[in-house]
Amino acid sequence: MVVTDADGRLLFCSPAEPASCADITPARQLDLVKLLANGPAVEILADAGYQGLGAQTGGRVVTPPHRKFKKNAPDWYEEMHERQRKAHSSRRIRVEHGIAHLKNWRVLARHHGRREHMTDIVQAVAGLLSHQQTTTLSGDPRK
Repeated sequence: MVVTDADGRLLFCSPAEPASCADITPARQLDLVKLLANGPAVEILADAGYQGLGAQTGGRVVTPPHRKFKKNAPDWYEEMHERQRKAHSSRRIRVEHGIAHLKNWRVLARHHGRREHMTDIVQAVAGLLSHQQTTTLSGDPRK
């Protein structure tokens, strides 16, 4: 799980899971619901893997609209659903760019090593990327 600010700068990377799991699992294991309920009022733009957290967090987690009709949806519904999906995607594009910057690092893009080392690698790359983003913003000539 990766959290960025509105400009796509990395704020947090959760530890890697030992096996494949749903996106929402680390959020629940890290008590994101309790943290959001007791913390400041923030809005988190999440992807469809986090559907269900919006209701549990009082609307603080915003996900793309859930599809109500699987088959034979009316034309008006298809148009409305597509408009809502695109609006959410447009708001979330900076988040996706922040995640993409993390994935651009070769060590993550081509990782074929052991999973137990992945958390350390992600944390190291996230630290380096965060430092790079901070120095770029501050205008440090040593970029």
